[in-house]
Amino acid sequence: MGLQESRIESLPFVTAELNYLAPTAGKPRTYAYDPPPGEPKSTNLPEPHLLPIFDGRAVAKAFSLDREGFELVRHPTAVKNFYDEAEIRRVYYPAVESFMRATLRADRVFIFDHTVRKRVEGAPDIRGAAPRQPATRVHVDQTLTSGPNRVREHLPDVADELLKGRVQVINLWRPIRGPVRDAPLAMADGTTVAPEDLVASDLIYPNRRGETYSVKYNPNHRWFYFPEMTADEALLLKCYDSAADGRTRFGPHTAFVDPTTPANTPPRESIEIRALVFHRA
Repeated sequence: MGLQESRIESLPFVTAELNYLAPTAGKPRTYAYDPPPGEPKSTNLPEPHLLPIFDGRAVAKAFSLDREGFELVRHPTAVKNFYDEAEIRRVYYPAVESFMRATLRADRVFIFDHTVRKRVEGAPDIRGAAPRQPATRVHVDQTLTSGPNRVREHLPDVADELLKGRVQVINLWRPIRGPVRDAPLAMADGTTVAPEDLVASDLIYPNRRGETYSVKYNPNHRWFYFPEMTADEALLLKCYDSAADGRTRFGPHTAFVDPTTPANTPPRESIEIRALVFHRA
């Protein structure tokens, strides 16, 4: 059972703009490189809505990855420098893999990428650049199509067998430095998101085409955040789940501008890891 309405309404909140998908003709698409002549960089345009974003701190233990689509977890790390690619792969990848296996009771975890972000005032978010900017539109990292395709892409020799069981794509998001006051992450309660709110959108690379969900505005959506996250905390975010038994399968999320953030607050720095999580049939 999810959070009671009366309990949610008693929580503190901030009111902030979230960027949903503006209506567009055809399937939204974004080029991850300079587009062909005459093509716009993206047809995935923002439609901002001013919404309450509830402080989930007081009820943090009530959230469930399978119900709301996100969880706050304690996750200390031994990594000294998150801008050192070799250290991330040597130290952080194995630690996250072990943590996910234990926490999610998984049979196998395969980490397929990570992204380091640091907000730079006025800079565009360029894919392939390091670090990336915070993602300031409501989205889900995978879709019904791209979730299974990730298995085929990264584990082709055993994909058919793995896809017989339950497959998830899980994002572990954490601050590099805390507490986070700038550009925090907001998560939609998956129980308030309807399937028709999710719009498959193409992400076009020079050598491949990915797919994510953009999200249409729905007044039923309920949003949460965990203010002042520390470097010992992390968020588990559900990006895909093959289980179609009523649990949340996709968790929309976005960075947002918190109007209560003090001036001269250090820019948000964060890292997210995306992993394939397998459960035997």
